[in-house]
Amino acid sequence: MSLIQTDRLELRELNFDDAEFIVALLNEDGFIRYIGDKGVRDIAAARDYLAQGPMESYTRNAFGLYAVCLRQGLGHQMKDGAPIGICGLVKREGLSEPDLGFAFLSRFWSKGYALESAAAVLSHAREVLGLHRIVAITAPNNTQSIALLHKTGFKFERKVRLVDHSPELNLFAHLSSGRA
Repeated sequence: MSLIQTDRLELRELNFDDAEFIVALLNEDGFIRYIGDKGVRDIAAARDYLAQGPMESYTRNAFGLYAVCLRQGLGHQMKDGAPIGICGLVKREGLSEPDLGFAFLSRFWSKGYALESAAAVLSHAREVLGLHRIVAITAPNNTQSIALLHKTGFKFERKVRLVDHSPELNLFAHLSSGRA
């Protein structure tokens, strides 16, 4: 069941049926380089990741990372409901506000799907969840993600470390409709 729809995409909650996709996504070179190695190498580890991450977040926070799927009937070759990426909000230790997160299988990069899903998640956060300040973090060298954040209205605020001795990250903030 889709939670958020755009012209080309449906975003829905991740579930255990997405375990194979999660193994593929979390082991992409770009994911490991820019987000980190989560150590998810098989279906069992993917199920643990889903249960302890996105699925737990839906219950605890009323938001989380969502599966991004191409809408049916648009002439693509994807199996109905098969995810091409993830996008949503994460409540991270070390950040006081929800953090916009996104990652896509590399064959779906540079097609506007990340921008389309990020804009939809921001709208959902504002209109449905009543959130007015969202942050995002990126590696300083992740130019594609930084460009996407600028296109969706995020502004660079400062450098941060989520925990002591972790890499320094760029923190961006998005304020909706003039509220602080």
